[in-house]
Amino acid sequence: MDDALFPADEIPEIAPAPAYRVLARKYRPSNFDSLLGQDAMVRTLGNAIARQQIAQAWLLTGVRGVGKTSTARIIAKALNCTGPDGQGGPTISPCGVCDACEAIAAGRHIDVVEMDAASNTGVDDVREIIEAVRYATVSARFKIYIIDEVHMLSKNAFNALLKTLEEPPPHVKFIFATTEVQKVPVTILSRCQRFDLRRIPAEMLADHFGRIASLENVTAEPEALALIARAAEGSVRDGLSILDQAIAHGAGNVSAQAVRDMLGLSDRGMVRALMALLLAGDGAGALKAFADSHDLGTDPAQLLGELLELVHTITRAKVAGATDPALSDEERAAVSDWAARLDFSALHRLWQLLLKGLAEVQSAPVPAQAAEMALLRLIHASSLPDPGELVRKLTERGIATPPRETADHGDPGPGERDFAPEEPVAQVRNLRTPEPVALVPAPADFAALVQLFEDRREPRLAHLLHDEVRVVDYTPPSLTVTASEQLPTDFAARIMACLSLWTGERWTVTLARAADHDAAPTLLDQGIAAEAATRAAVLADPAVQAIFAVFPGAELIDIEAPAADVPATDLGSENDAQYR
Repeated sequence: MDDALFPADEIPEIAPAPAYRVLARKYRPSNFDSLLGQDAMVRTLGNAIARQQIAQAWLLTGVRGVGKTSTARIIAKALNCTGPDGQGGPTISPCGVCDACEAIAAGRHIDVVEMDAASNTGVDDVREIIEAVRYATVSARFKIYIIDEVHMLSKNAFNALLKTLEEPPPHVKFIFATTEVQKVPVTILSRCQRFDLRRIPAEMLADHFGRIASLENVTAEPEALALIARAAEGSVRDGLSILDQAIAHGAGNVSAQAVRDMLGLSDRGMVRALMALLLAGDGAGALKAFADSHDLGTDPAQLLGELLELVHTITRAKVAGATDPALSDEERAAVSDWAARLDFSALHRLWQLLLKGLAEVQSAPVPAQAAEMALLRLIHASSLPDPGELVRKLTERGIATPPRETADHGDPGPGERDFAPEEPVAQVRNLRTPEPVALVPAPADFAALVQLFEDRREPRLAHLLHDEVRVVDYTPPSLTVTASEQLPTDFAARIMACLSLWTGERWTVTLARAADHDAAPTLLDQGIAAEAATRAAVLADPAVQAIFAVFPGAELIDIEAPAADVPATDLGSENDAQYR
């Protein structure tokens, strides 16, 4: 401004702009009526004050931003309020206009001391409190000490406070606040009345933010307020900070898209579309949707987290029959549709696979690649048969669960086939008719039975039958063997199921005690005995003994039988037996 335009004594004074107060401070609760979601605590304190049963210490716990410090100040006002006429006593509804209420609200009351334990952790800081409690109040009814983040005090500081906390003077009250109550010593907890301040529900937060937006003359979309309430995770202060940022971001207009961009959230409609592609088994489409979301700046971990949230919402809707009221109409319709179509096993598989994928994304060097692999694994893993159903059908002489049909656009999804939220009618999945198993006659002997298991690709059972089983009786379709410690508990059931499936007859497999029956050796023992007998016979042959006499250091390594088309001659002939 050019000073020449105005005389020196007529230069206008420019009033300084009022300091801006953030919403979290401007709308901080000043009484119990404006405190959100803590009805149980308010009722308890109201009854205690009305009956003059006021404790000497309170401990307020809860997550950040739920109102612990605000509650402590309200309690201080409730205990020291004198009413508009200056004659009132402790009340659950402080007037807010008396000298005590105004001084406490402004943080300048000499008898209400607030201390941050994170900055004053030592025993010397606590010793100052202990020395000060002996003196009477200056103007208030009670001298109140509010210690925030009390868990940060040192062990010696806690010990120094114990005696005073247990038997303080009648005019002294302590109010502790902490987010980590597990770090507070039990000796302190036992001397306090504890109040757990609960998280604020998302719908309550959204309504609260809507009222504040109206008071601030800000236009806010309901979906935007719901997104802010979810991001706040039950914290009023966090939510108001996000709302403050959203108002600045949108220049007084808070839209859902602006909140998504600000918080780095993916479009809810895009998440639903991606879920539909996953359930339909469209691998290429799912990768394309993920790439589009990633190009818009969505974090891969955030996207998988929102898919997990969607699966959780669908599961809750299936169990409780109701959806989150904070959801939009489109989301509510899609969730209800999926909850009706998907069974619990499919939902649990979705949850486990997405949870594993999220952990991989958070630790992978390239998160986008890990996210793509997680989505593809979610699609392809669903084509595997359910293990429980497979075992049940095998034991009932059924046939294992057939593979699901593969659509032209990809592999089958983890739930119903080929549906999207917009489809009004669920499609019926067509299963292939499994090919019948070729039946074989009952094996002639036990060795043939073991070979049958080898031929039918049951190597584990074949190994157990060959090495661990001693036959007591083999009369098809009945088998009695002695039990071994190496046999699994379901060994007999598995043998019966396989033989019944392969032969078409109902078999009976009995496990008997070895002490009660004279059982034949195992096939493994029989083979070892036969090999030993053959080796002894060869070593006893005169021709072999003559060879060892000529070559004293020789060793019998292997025995080969003569070829089938060579005529038998004496043992020492060149073509009869070969020794190496």
